[in-house]
Amino acid sequence: MGMNVGPGSGSSEPEVMMDINTTPLIDVMLVLLIMLIITIPSQLHSVNLDMPVNTNAAKKSEPVVIKVNIEENNAINWNGKVLGSRAELAQAVADAAAMNPQPEVHIRSHAKAKYDAAAAVMAAAQRGGLVKLGIVGSEQFAN
Repeated sequence: MGMNVGPGSGSSEPEVMMDINTTPLIDVMLVLLIMLIITIPSQLHSVNLDMPVNTNAAKKSEPVVIKVNIEENNAINWNGKVLGSRAELAQAVADAAAMNPQPEVHIRSHAKAKYDAAAAVMAAAQRGGLVKLGIVGSEQFAN
């Protein structure tokens, strides 16, 4: 009986392996297959619809709007009525604050009116407890 001690060619270099090691490739393919199976969403045989609920709620009414115009000469118009003093302004604000629901106050100022008049209206509205306050017509000040 003989024993194989080394390479048969007599040289000290090992033989070159000509086959590809396919084990890592198979492992990667299996991992990718498992990830694909997990990430595919399951098929649903029903369609979920969010249907509107029938409510018999009353339609909301339009809010009451008080229009405050500040003229070129700093006169304050409260819904078309000229207010002569700050006391009349405070009384008009108090009357509006007592309304239920509170009205919206839209302030429109003339381009040449002083800021003092607009600030007085806003301060009176804040002191009187009005919370729905808006400034309209500010596009005239864009230029």
